[in-house]
Amino acid sequence: MKVSMFITCVSDAVYPRVGETMMRLLARYGILLDFPKLQTCCGQPAYNSGYWAEAKAAARTILAAFADSDFVVSPSGSCTYMLHHYEELFKDEPEGREQARQLRHKTFEFTQFLVQVLGITDVGARFPHKITYHPSCHGSRLLGVKDEPMELLRHVKELEFVPLPFAEDCCGFGGTFAVKMPDISGAMVAEKVDHLRETEAEVLVGLDMACLMNIAGHLRYRNEPVRVMHLAELLYEGVVLA
Repeated sequence: MKVSMFITCVSDAVYPRVGETMMRLLARYGILLDFPKLQTCCGQPAYNSGYWAEAKAAARTILAAFADSDFVVSPSGSCTYMLHHYEELFKDEPEGREQARQLRHKTFEFTQFLVQVLGITDVGARFPHKITYHPSCHGSRLLGVKDEPMELLRHVKELEFVPLPFAEDCCGFGGTFAVKMPDISGAMVAEKVDHLRETEAEVLVGLDMACLMNIAGHLRYRNEPVRVMHLAELLYEGVVLA
């Protein structure tokens, strides 16, 4: 079984530890992640901005990179869902559309792969901290990733979970949205951090580093001492602590 990592731009360039911890966790279950060096941006920024020709060029590279993979695992619900748009990009090319369909069916967000494919809900972690969870929009609303992270967190020993008020509200990032409409984006992330502080959590965890980067930036701006982590980082740190 060839399982490949789709690292995504933000995790690769800014938060490489996310990919490292995902790799180390899966290695505990005998899965040695393949890393196709051909992979590049999924094309989401271009696609969302209306530059479909440029997005299609990026999509061709992704299709080639993971053509021989049995499974593709990604630490981002947003980029994982972008692959679902490939069939639309290649709607006039039967071969490309079929390749896109195959890629969609074998690609999973990290917690989906752990819970749905491997059947793992308890990695044996211990994390004695008060945490809350932000469900990013693409992962929860479009991919439907809701129960999987909760199942994994529920089995972490000594972890105190506090629900985030209005958790389903967007953090305001939205990729190019934050650039095009900075005032609205800034107001949204400020509101998100207000609700985060209501929980008195020590750690904010999530599944998409783009959203977590946005929230972490506003936390630093306000000098708030809340640690921000991808769930893969929390689980691996908890395994080391256990």
